[in-house]
Formats: sequence, structure tokens, C-alpha cells
Amino acid sequence: MNPSVQRPSTAFIGVSWLALLVGALTYNIGLWNATMALNEKGYYFTILMYGLFAAVSLQKAVRDRLEGISVTALYFGLCWISVMLCLLLLTVGLWNSTLIPSEKGFYAMSYLLSLFGAVAVQKNVRDVALVPALPRLPGE
Repeated sequence: MNPSVQRPSTAFIGVSWLALLVGALTYNIGLWNATMALNEKGYYFTILMYGLFAAVSLQKAVRDRLEGISVTALYFGLCWISVMLCLLLLTVGLWNSTLIPSEKGFYAMSYLLSLFGAVAVQKNVRDVALVPALPRLPGE
């Protein structure tokens, strides 16, 4: 199966990188400024790093399958379990934290923005590698 792949627009590439950077940066700035214990900060930071890796890995596995590249069921399942586990760990951590609800929402939303950005950036990197840039006509 070889689906038609189009080169993503420069705007979409830029917005994807912006989503990843804004999400991860605001999440980490929030952790830096938080009054929680260092081990709690480490927990939330580790969940972010694990989540970014898991989301990119799942996106790659899904895309590989769509393109007919062999992906074992075990690896594919582990990718899904990893993403779900990250979301569960963040939810449990925030649910049991002493943070005020607005702070909990801040961490949840910046986390989800980071995961979305990571998936979009991975998709764009792969699409750009598959579809070379078209030459521009004079005057464009």
C-alpha cells in the first residue's frame, strides 16, 4: 500500500514546531517555577520525556504500517501501551497532587500540546524526506 504523500506547507511545519516548543517549554517553565519537591518535578519531567518518545514512536509505527513497512504486533502494541501509560501517569499524578485546579489544567494542556507537536513534527519530517521540494518558478 503506497498512499499519496504531499509535502506539508511551510506554515504547517512552522506551526508544528511551534506547538512542540511552546508546549514543552511552558510545561518545563511551570516545573521550574513550581514549589513542589524535586522528586515530584522529576516525576513530571520524566513523564514528559517518555510521552514525547512514545508519541513519536507510535506515529512512526502507524505510518510504517500504512506504507507497508513491517511493524511487529508486539512493538505496535507496546507503542499504544506506552502512550496510554503516559497519559494515565500524568492523570494520576495531577489527580493526587496538591496543585490548584488551574495549575493542573496548565500541566495537562501543555503536556497534550507537546505530544501533538511531537507527532506533527515527526509526520512533517517524514513527509519532507519522502517528497523533495519542488523547484520554484521565477517570480514566485
